[in-house]
Amino acid sequence: MPWYAWLILLVAIGSIVGGLMVLKQSAQKLPLTDEQLKKVHERNAEMDAKDARNR
Repeated sequence: MPWYAWLILLVAIGSIVGGLMVLKQSAQKLPLTDEQLKKVHERNAEMDAKDARNR
């Protein structure tokens, strides 16, 4: 492979890794109230039960 192909490949990989690092640094936890958290857990339990029935 010519040198410029390696350069393009390196730039592409670098931009992907850089984008992932920026995304990781900017990620924040969602502040949920106890009621919202309870609803999420209930919904997850319902979906798990539904999946178990479908299998």
